[in-house]
Amino acid sequence: MGSKIVSDANAFVKFLKLCRDENSENCAYMDDISVLLVEKEELLHDIIGGNQPIFVCEKAQPKCEPEATETTADTSVVEETLFKVEQDLGPQPLSVMKARQLLSWYTMAQNPNMPQVEAPGTLHPLWVRCDKLDLCATAWLGVETVYSGNKTSSVKLYTVSCKGPTGDETSFTTLDELKQEHEKRHHASTVATKGYAQYNLFCSLKEESMMFESQSSVIASLTWNNVEKVLECPPLSSKASLNIKVAVGDIRSPLYQTYKEMEFLLALAEGLRTGETEWLEPMETQSAVDLTRALIEELENVGQGAPGHTSKASEKQKAKTDAIAAFSSMVIERGDLDFTEQLWEKMRKSVTSYQDVTECLKIVVKAVKLGKIKPWIHKDSNSTLSKLILQSYQQQIDGMPLTGLTPANMLLELGLDKIRKDFINYLVGKELTTLNYLRYYLDTEVELQEQVMRVRKLHHLLEILGTCSTFLTSCLFRKLYINQMDHVFQLQIKPALISYFYEKEQPFSWAMEVSSGQGSKEVKTALYLSDKPLVDHISFDLDVPLDESVNGESEKMSYYRTMVSCSLISFT
Repeated sequence: MGSKIVSDANAFVKFLKLCRDENSENCAYMDDISVLLVEKEELLHDIIGGNQPIFVCEKAQPKCEPEATETTADTSVVEETLFKVEQDLGPQPLSVMKARQLLSWYTMAQNPNMPQVEAPGTLHPLWVRCDKLDLCATAWLGVETVYSGNKTSSVKLYTVSCKGPTGDETSFTTLDELKQEHEKRHHASTVATKGYAQYNLFCSLKEESMMFESQSSVIASLTWNNVEKVLECPPLSSKASLNIKVAVGDIRSPLYQTYKEMEFLLALAEGLRTGETEWLEPMETQSAVDLTRALIEELENVGQGAPGHTSKASEKQKAKTDAIAAFSSMVIERGDLDFTEQLWEKMRKSVTSYQDVTECLKIVVKAVKLGKIKPWIHKDSNSTLSKLILQSYQQQIDGMPLTGLTPANMLLELGLDKIRKDFINYLVGKELTTLNYLRYYLDTEVELQEQVMRVRKLHHLLEILGTCSTFLTSCLFRKLYINQMDHVFQLQIKPALISYFYEKEQPFSWAMEVSSGQGSKEVKTALYLSDKPLVDHISFDLDVPLDESVNGESEKMSYYRTMVSCSLISFT
């Protein structure tokens, strides 16, 4: 073997060993190649399993050339060196020929039958970005060492090729073609097949008018054995899991109105904490003062019964929702809002200044003191205004100076009271938890700012439950302990419980693989169909728009096609 090839191989693997030992995330090799040490195989989009670190080779970014310019300060000329600011071009591929050369150097170093190349010890797998300019449209080449005990026995060589999106299913690789490709490389007597599919269940419930992308997602992931054809629907014998991601404030969430309510509460609390309040855009066209007066007049006209009794108007009063979420009404809406809760609803949607807050509460306090109204309130209400109203039942009202920040604090109390009752109503009413478990979050003895933070944690939990309940009414946890809350979590589920949703949807990701061998010598050939490219360093020609529709009817989804093949090269 030529001495130059051996010399180049030795130099390259020594460089990789240095990168590994120094744990360097980005190193330059021979000026034109960047070697990245990636902790997880995120760049490969789960095409290759495992989570061990890998080396990624790509074309180095072009160097910035210095540029000499002159600047004048007073009467002197100062020469400064400025550097051009280049726009980040993103990861750049190498030629397939160069990639094969790098993999050959790596393989030579791992081959125990080639003592000319110094063995570097255990090396991470090596992956090289390719430019897709060969006949196979190769986008990645990779190599991974296979060990037998402590000794190197073979390497696996991977080829990832990809093509742009199409909705023409006749252009997809068939199962028989995939098996033939596998047989060509491995001559296996028996092979196994496996299928994978992922569905975004939010899509099954979105309305055509909702032309925006949701940040929340409920992804159904299914796997099954014995694939029969491309894009087949997963059978009920599949293994299924839901990957649930909740984005607070998603307009498609059934709890969007609760989010808007919490948004105002948090803005008010932040204003009291910092002294600067950013008032939200009012949701009502009428002023806060006019809405408050109208509420008082309504109670005066209805006439109040005995103190503590619920009037007919109060029993039937419900909070109005300004906009219903795209596929569900508010799951925690109550029909027993008392006077202070109705007042909170009107004020949070209309106040735009501390003056508004003060004027509204002055109107209410005056009406209560003069006995014009004796509104019904919940007996466990804890706000200052609720206590004042309770005192009015006995005609013993304390002085209430509405100055400084007192009115804003009173409004914050109203919101906390109302939202706490909403959350109790849903969580306890649905038997998802008990008051005992909620005690920490409902404590009214701590300062107001701390109360806000605890209620906010409950809101995060409700967002998760709101997202889940859209699909999982029949399989939600009977008991859900608050300290297990997370924003992204996975739930194992029976396919039959969600088949109604995914059977009428097209998967956004579908794959099939043919495999043979066992353990470390298992080899696979796989086809991936995806709505987004699995390769981030190559641009594709889009023959048809991905979301095109004709006469309002959705066309079949267009898929990027990615083929992954593997060869096992034995050294024994």
